[in-house]
Amino acid sequence: GIAIGLLIVAVALGALMISRSVSGTVSDASGIQQQASYAMRVIGTQLRQAGSLRLNLSPNTSASAAAAAASGVGGDAYLTEVAFETLAPATGGTAFDPASDTITGTNTSLTTGYRRYKEPLYSASAEESLVRNCLGGPAETNKDQKVESVFTFNASTNELRCSGNGMAAQPILQNVANFQVRYLVQNNTTMTSTGSLMRNVVAADVSNWSQVQAVEVCLVLYGSEPI
Repeated sequence: GIAIGLLIVAVALGALMISRSVSGTVSDASGIQQQASYAMRVIGTQLRQAGSLRLNLSPNTSASAAAAAASGVGGDAYLTEVAFETLAPATGGTAFDPASDTITGTNTSLTTGYRRYKEPLYSASAEESLVRNCLGGPAETNKDQKVESVFTFNASTNELRCSGNGMAAQPILQNVANFQVRYLVQNNTTMTSTGSLMRNVVAADVSNWSQVQAVEVCLVLYGSEPI
């Protein structure tokens, strides 16, 4: 009876260990998928806005506004002139030049930038900025004209970190084994039968960052479940 009881206990413990191993592996894989999805969502959000500009709803000076009013253009709200700002000079903070501040980086880091501006809001008496970097900054009192997100890989701690607009780098992802970045460059001076030449290159081969049209990110994650 004792022998049969020990045999039953051994079989039950074996089944329990197998079940525990399968459950842990599935949970670990699910956690990795969620972390990867979060990281790509954060990076993708900043990349999609990279290089965006402010739409100035009243670019006219007083002289040009008077001329527009005299010609009848200024009297029609649908014909009022608007313009995208091409350059945001520094006014106590960091300037934004889309030609140089949109996308830069290395093989293991990525920096994105776009125009920061304030606008009137229904819920606030003063104008506020609705655009934020990867850490939810900068603060309203910040004078920067650029929203900056800097993604870097810390190999010593296996973390993907983010910083920008003077904010200290903070980890946004753990258990990172590797982080690599490649850049898709469009060269309009070299044409093919189907259009302009597109090349997938490393950072050292990017001679003009304004020609970068897309970014390829490779992220390698590992779990905490022992195998």
